[in-house]
Amino acid sequence: MDITRENTALLVVDMQNSFTEPKGSMAAMGLPHEELRPAIAGCRTLIDAAHAAGVPVIYTRYIFQPGYADGGLVPNEIVPAIKEVGALAAGSWDAEICDELTPAEGDIVIDKSRPSSFYGTRLEPILTGLGVRSLVICGVTTNICVETTARDAGQRDYATHVISDATAEFDKARHDYALNGIGFIFGWVNTVDEVVRAWA
Repeated sequence: MDITRENTALLVVDMQNSFTEPKGSMAAMGLPHEELRPAIAGCRTLIDAAHAAGVPVIYTRYIFQPGYADGGLVPNEIVPAIKEVGALAAGSWDAEICDELTPAEGDIVIDKSRPSSFYGTRLEPILTGLGVRSLVICGVTTNICVETTARDAGQRDYATHVISDATAEFDKARHDYALNGIGFIFGWVNTVDEVVRAWA
Protein backbone atom coordinates (compact mmCIF):
# COMPACT_ATOMS: atom_id res chain seq x y z
CA MET A 1 0.00 0.00 0.00
CA ASP A 2 1.27 3.45 -0.93
CA ILE A 3 2.06 6.07 1.71
CA THR A 4 -0.14 9.14 1.31
CA ARG A 5 -0.55 12.54 2.91
CA GLU A 6 -4.30 12.23 3.15
CA ASN A 7 -5.84 10.70 6.28
CA THR A 8 -2.33 9.96 7.59
CA ALA A 9 -0.48 10.81 10.81
CA LEU A 10 3.14 10.42 11.88
CA LEU A 11 3.46 8.64 15.23
CA VAL A 12 6.78 9.23 17.03
CA VAL A 13 7.09 6.59 19.72
CA ASP A 14 8.95 7.24 22.99
CA MET A 15 11.90 9.29 21.74
CA GLN A 16 12.69 10.31 25.31
CA ASN A 17 15.84 11.19 27.24
CA SER A 18 15.50 7.91 29.12
CA PHE A 19 16.20 5.95 25.96
CA THR A 20 18.51 8.17 23.92
CA GLU A 21 20.77 10.02 26.38
CA PRO A 22 23.92 8.86 28.20
CA LYS A 23 22.52 10.28 31.46
CA GLY A 24 19.17 8.61 30.89
CA SER A 25 17.75 5.77 32.94
CA MET A 26 18.29 3.07 30.32
CA ALA A 27 22.02 3.78 30.38
CA ALA A 28 21.87 3.74 34.19
CA MET A 29 20.35 0.27 33.96
CA GLY A 30 23.29 -0.88 31.85
CA LEU A 31 21.42 -0.97 28.55
CA PRO A 32 23.25 0.22 25.39
CA HIS A 33 21.43 3.51 24.83
CA GLU A 34 23.83 4.34 22.01
CA GLU A 35 22.13 1.66 19.90
CA LEU A 36 18.96 3.76 19.96
CA ARG A 37 20.47 7.09 18.97
CA PRO A 38 20.56 6.37 15.21
CA ALA A 39 16.76 6.60 15.20
CA ILE A 40 16.97 10.32 16.07
CA ALA A 41 18.08 11.48 12.62
CA GLY A 42 15.41 9.48 10.82
CA CYS A 43 12.70 10.72 13.18
CA ARG A 44 13.84 14.32 12.69
CA THR A 45 13.64 13.99 8.91
CA LEU A 46 10.16 12.46 9.12
CA ILE A 47 8.89 15.13 11.52
CA ASP A 48 10.14 17.91 9.24
CA ALA A 49 8.60 16.22 6.20
CA ALA A 50 5.28 15.78 8.01
CA HIS A 51 5.18 19.43 9.07
CA ALA A 52 5.93 20.54 5.50
CA ALA A 53 3.23 18.24 4.09
CA GLY A 54 0.57 19.13 6.63
CA VAL A 55 0.59 15.64 8.13
CA PRO A 56 -0.29 15.60 11.85
CA VAL A 57 2.58 14.67 14.19
CA ILE A 58 1.76 12.72 17.34
CA TYR A 59 4.37 11.89 19.99
CA THR A 60 4.07 9.31 22.72
CA ARG A 61 5.88 9.30 26.05
CA TYR A 62 6.26 6.22 28.24
CA ILE A 63 5.61 7.67 31.71
CA PHE A 64 4.93 6.28 35.18
CA GLN A 65 3.10 8.01 38.01
CA PRO A 66 4.73 8.34 41.47
CA GLY A 67 5.25 4.98 43.12
CA TYR A 68 4.74 3.20 39.79
CA ALA A 69 1.11 2.56 40.72
CA ASP A 70 0.23 2.48 37.01
CA GLY A 71 3.28 0.42 36.03
CA GLY A 72 1.90 -3.06 36.41
CA LEU A 73 4.21 -6.05 36.17
CA VAL A 74 7.00 -4.49 34.10
CA PRO A 75 8.57 -2.09 36.66
CA ASN A 76 7.21 -3.86 39.70
CA GLU A 77 8.06 -7.47 38.90
CA ILE A 78 9.67 -8.18 35.51
CA VAL A 79 12.24 -5.35 35.29
CA PRO A 80 12.54 -3.95 38.84
CA ALA A 81 15.60 -1.94 37.77
CA ILE A 82 13.16 0.52 36.16
CA LYS A 83 11.80 1.34 39.60
CA GLU A 84 15.22 1.23 41.27
CA VAL A 85 16.68 3.94 39.03
CA GLY A 86 13.47 6.00 38.91
CA ALA A 87 13.06 5.55 35.17
CA LEU A 88 10.44 7.46 33.20
CA ALA A 89 8.96 9.17 36.25
CA ALA A 90 6.24 11.71 35.49
CA GLY A 91 7.60 15.25 35.48
CA SER A 92 11.25 14.20 35.24
CA TRP A 93 13.88 15.15 32.65
CA ASP A 94 14.23 11.43 31.98
CA ALA A 95 10.66 11.21 30.68
CA GLU A 96 10.85 14.23 28.36
CA ILE A 97 11.25 14.08 24.59
CA CYS A 98 14.93 14.43 23.61
CA ASP A 99 16.06 17.92 22.62
CA GLU A 100 16.63 17.04 18.96
CA LEU A 101 12.95 16.17 18.55
CA THR A 102 11.17 18.72 20.75
CA PRO A 103 7.51 18.88 19.70
CA ALA A 104 6.47 21.95 17.74
CA GLU A 105 3.39 24.04 18.40
CA GLY A 106 0.39 22.07 17.22
CA ASP A 107 2.00 18.66 17.65
CA ILE A 108 0.17 16.26 19.96
CA VAL A 109 1.80 14.49 22.91
CA ILE A 110 0.18 11.41 24.43
CA ASP A 111 1.37 9.78 27.66
CA LYS A 112 1.11 6.03 28.19
CA SER A 113 2.14 3.50 30.83
CA ARG A 114 2.26 0.41 28.64
CA PRO A 115 4.18 -0.49 25.46
CA SER A 116 1.17 0.03 23.18
CA SER A 117 0.35 3.61 22.26
CA PHE A 118 -3.33 2.59 22.15
CA TYR A 119 -3.68 0.95 25.57
CA GLY A 120 -5.41 3.28 28.03
CA THR A 121 -4.64 6.44 26.03
CA ARG A 122 -6.43 9.12 24.00
CA LEU A 123 -4.72 8.03 20.76
CA GLU A 124 -7.64 6.34 19.03
CA PRO A 125 -10.17 9.14 19.72
CA ILE A 126 -7.63 11.66 18.43
CA LEU A 127 -7.00 9.64 15.25
CA THR A 128 -10.75 9.37 14.73
CA GLY A 129 -11.18 13.11 15.22
CA LEU A 130 -8.43 13.82 12.69
CA GLY A 131 -9.89 11.36 10.17
CA VAL A 132 -6.69 9.31 10.20
CA ARG A 133 -6.75 5.81 8.70
CA SER A 134 -3.03 5.43 7.98
CA LEU A 135 -0.09 5.63 10.39
CA VAL A 136 3.60 6.14 9.74
CA ILE A 137 5.42 4.93 12.86
CA CYS A 138 8.97 5.72 14.00
CA GLY A 139 10.78 5.69 17.35
CA VAL A 140 11.98 3.20 19.94
CA THR A 141 12.27 0.47 20.75
CA THR A 142 11.46 -1.53 17.62
CA ASN A 143 10.75 -4.82 19.38
CA ILE A 144 8.75 -3.43 22.30
CA CYS A 145 6.77 -0.19 22.01
CA VAL A 146 6.98 0.26 18.24
CA GLU A 147 6.01 -3.33 17.45
CA THR A 148 3.25 -3.47 20.08
CA THR A 149 1.80 -0.22 18.73
CA ALA A 150 2.06 -1.44 15.13
CA ARG A 151 0.30 -4.70 15.99
CA ASP A 152 -2.51 -2.84 17.73
CA ALA A 153 -2.80 -0.41 14.80
CA GLY A 154 -2.92 -3.22 12.26
CA GLN A 155 -5.61 -5.03 14.20
CA ARG A 156 -7.67 -1.83 14.15
CA ASP A 157 -7.37 -1.71 10.34
CA TYR A 158 -5.08 1.30 10.18
CA ALA A 159 -2.75 1.10 7.18
CA THR A 160 0.45 0.82 9.22
CA HIS A 161 3.90 1.75 7.94
CA VAL A 162 6.90 1.21 10.23
CA ILE A 163 10.06 2.98 9.17
CA SER A 164 13.10 0.73 9.38
CA ASP A 165 15.75 3.48 9.49
CA ALA A 166 13.85 5.69 11.94
CA THR A 167 13.42 2.94 14.55
CA ALA A 168 16.01 1.24 16.75
CA GLU A 169 16.40 -1.50 19.31
CA PHE A 170 19.03 -2.34 21.94
CA ASP A 171 19.80 -5.52 19.98
CA LYS A 172 19.90 -5.58 16.15
CA ALA A 173 18.59 -9.14 15.96
CA ARG A 174 15.43 -8.11 17.80
CA HIS A 175 15.12 -5.03 15.58
CA ASP A 176 15.21 -7.21 12.48
CA TYR A 177 12.89 -9.81 13.99
CA ALA A 178 10.30 -7.17 14.88
CA LEU A 179 10.34 -5.63 11.42
CA ASN A 180 9.99 -9.04 9.81
CA GLY A 181 6.93 -9.79 11.92
CA ILE A 182 5.32 -6.42 11.24
CA GLY A 183 5.89 -6.69 7.51
CA PHE A 184 4.53 -10.24 7.39
CA ILE A 185 1.02 -9.57 8.67
CA PHE A 186 0.49 -6.23 10.46
CA GLY A 187 1.54 -3.64 7.90
CA TRP A 188 4.41 -2.47 5.74
CA VAL A 189 8.07 -1.76 6.43
CA ASN A 190 9.37 1.34 4.64
CA THR A 191 12.35 3.70 4.67
CA VAL A 192 12.67 7.39 5.50
CA ASP A 193 13.39 8.20 1.84
CA GLU A 194 10.19 6.45 0.74
CA VAL A 195 8.13 8.53 3.14
CA VAL A 196 9.83 11.79 2.19
CA ARG A 197 9.20 11.12 -1.51
CA ALA A 198 5.55 10.30 -0.82
CA TRP A 199 5.04 13.51 1.16
CA ALA A 200 7.07 15.81 -1.11
